[in-house]
Amino acid sequence: MAVESPHITAVADDKIVSLSDLRARIGLARGHRRVVHCHGVFDLLHIGHIRHLQRARRLGDLLVVTVTPNRYVNKGPDRPAFDERLRAEAIAALDCVDLVAVNRWPTAIETIGYLRPDCFVKGAEYRDPDRDVTGAIAREREAVESIGGRLEFTDELTSSSSRLINRYLSGLSEATRRYLTGLAQRHDSDEVLAHLDRARELSALVIGEAIVDEYQYCQAIGKSSKEPVLTVRQNRLEKHAGGILAVANQVAGFAGRTTMLTMIGAESDQARFVERQLRPAVDAVYVRRRDAPTIVKRRYIDGYFFQKLFEVYEGDDAPLNADEAAQLNAAIAARAPEHDLVVVNDYGHGMIGRKAADEIVDRARFLALNVQCNAGNLGYHTVSKYRRADLICVAENEIRVEGRNRHGALEPLIEKVSRRLDCPQVIITRGSRGCVCYDRQEGFTKVPAVAGQVRDRMGAGDAFVSVAALCAARGAPLELAGMIGNAAGAEAVATVGHRRPIDRARLCRHIECLLK
Repeated sequence: MAVESPHITAVADDKIVSLSDLRARIGLARGHRRVVHCHGVFDLLHIGHIRHLQRARRLGDLLVVTVTPNRYVNKGPDRPAFDERLRAEAIAALDCVDLVAVNRWPTAIETIGYLRPDCFVKGAEYRDPDRDVTGAIAREREAVESIGGRLEFTDELTSSSSRLINRYLSGLSEATRRYLTGLAQRHDSDEVLAHLDRARELSALVIGEAIVDEYQYCQAIGKSSKEPVLTVRQNRLEKHAGGILAVANQVAGFAGRTTMLTMIGAESDQARFVERQLRPAVDAVYVRRRDAPTIVKRRYIDGYFFQKLFEVYEGDDAPLNADEAAQLNAAIAARAPEHDLVVVNDYGHGMIGRKAADEIVDRARFLALNVQCNAGNLGYHTVSKYRRADLICVAENEIRVEGRNRHGALEPLIEKVSRRLDCPQVIITRGSRGCVCYDRQEGFTKVPAVAGQVRDRMGAGDAFVSVAALCAARGAPLELAGMIGNAAGAEAVATVGHRRPIDRARLCRHIECLLK
């Protein structure tokens, strides 16, 4: 959580203005003073920032600085370390800076058009636009040149707020920081992110049940007067596209082409909701169940504490009827060979029967399996439903159910499942303990979790497998696939459920910051 500002100094208060006031003051200066504009997060002010701003001030007569607001800082769920007002105050304390404002937008692109500076200045590390995962530098150049200004770069000493925060202010454990430092020495961020970039070359088919996740926010009002029952008042409802819908949305943010094959009910209202929630890049293929509803998982939550009270399943876990199963199997046979990668998230609610599982195994070029245990299938649903896979990615409790081994050593159990299912790569997710990666050629690697702020654990596994499967399918070392998956999981647990899919640029910036 960002450190908040209790007050600001009088000097800083004179310099810190609203964005609209900043525009007005620039307007008064225009024509007789050259206006220079710098923009950034400035999460921990350091000598690199100071020299950059001093050099920028020499390029004109009035130096104005805009600061990225808290809600748009994309360096990981626990950033910024400092509140936007504190960051603005630190910048305003510098003599070379004339005016400071907190921005309204995620980047400086809109701000440049709004303020119309004569010169927009970036640090030397931004000279190469090919290394900018957000694509913002090219658009900032276009924005400033469109108003008759120019983009300049300073060549002063560069440093990194993220590196300093990682070293001195990180919420991660010392062991995790040591691991990330060692990983960065073996694989820099450019190499790690290149594996995500290569995912754009893939076509992916995702298969599994569609689930509508409902969050019924309530207020606890006490015990019933006549029975030992907790009584709540319902306040509001939030609905998310969950299950394979969420996986399809995640994969579509990274793959070149995404097809989703799923099962929904015949009711029109849920079908419309599902279709509205999918990203435009998802090509959806539906098997409709005439006699069963779309699966809904309804969670009742105390809205004040975000405490989940209980959960209600709505749906029918019975297998598909003969006609529906034939339709699904035909779709698998037709679609799977057309794609480089098949990702199966099998939630065990009746969609994928034995014949469908065999079709998937026989047709997939590269098969990534995520077979999940839940309250509706625990003890009846394991990964051995499938004869083989190229990558198995399941939670620790799920592989222990598969091996009927609750407390034994994990590594022998992983090797046993790998041999039995002829699967050369296995990733076991372990929540706050990160993940264990097993490659038949490379052996075992443990990758620590990188989540700090945990809002809601639901959906973290779906986010993990979505990006890890893409990386593994493109030949990434399994350790890096696991690390990227952990970063995606950290992004997922920082928000409620599947409220929003993982943003590609945000995830890339998060990984860059972790490896500084």
